[in-house]
Amino acid sequence: MKITPRYFLPVFILLIGIVFSLHLFFLSTLNHDLFSDKIVVSYILNFSIAIAIYFLIYLFRVKLKDSLGFLFILGSLIKFVLFYILIYPFFKLDGDISKYEFAAFFIPYFTCLIYETIAVSTLLNSLKS
Repeated sequence: MKITPRYFLPVFILLIGIVFSLHLFFLSTLNHDLFSDKIVVSYILNFSIAIAIYFLIYLFRVKLKDSLGFLFILGSLIKFVLFYILIYPFFKLDGDISKYEFAAFFIPYFTCLIYETIAVSTLLNSLKS
């Protein structure tokens, strides 16, 4: 699947919308509160940072060509730091991280990571041409 900069954002919005809807659907079938566990914050955080990382890499694709991999890794580190600052304290309020809390962070994290990796890989491969 080739993801060009022109289609990155529209496809990403569609993908996140579908995953978020499915996530909410499964939570409702399990009779779990839909908007608990910082699910909205988690999706917005992961989505926003993935967009920022992609466009920073796109912006610096020529100037920092040899360091783009480090920029990508730095973005993943920033995601985890923000998770530990903004979301993790709420997960640990009761002393335990439930499977719903775990899913509320890692489903959007892995969805964004996979899409972002494919998009950045396509971008980097296009630089070789």
